[in-house]
Amino acid sequence: MDAVFKALADPSRRMLLDALHERDGRTLVELLGVLPGMTRFGVMKHLGVLEHAGLVTTRRAGREKLHYLNAVPIRQIHDRWISKYAEPFARAMAALTSDLEAEAAGAPGASGAA
Repeated sequence: MDAVFKALADPSRRMLLDALHERDGRTLVELLGVLPGMTRFGVMKHLGVLEHAGLVTTRRAGREKLHYLNAVPIRQIHDRWISKYAEPFARAMAALTSDLEAEAAGAPGASGAA
């Protein structure tokens, strides 16, 4: 799991993951467009870190190497760390939001002062 956290710590790698989330099965040339200021070698190195962490898988299609997002490690982090601590907070915030929206809809023009 440490490799996943390390991979997610870099903003360039997160941008690559976002691009693969938008459209899976991209080539290196397509992913170079996501990080225009970076060299081909730099993008390849970032993809290697993501692949080592299990966040990206690759498949050869003829002469091309296609990169695919594997969201399972991110889901495992969510299940292990986030959901356990955030679920009660998120539930309370959603209830508060609903209550406040219902109150605002029921009293148009009210300033909230009692």
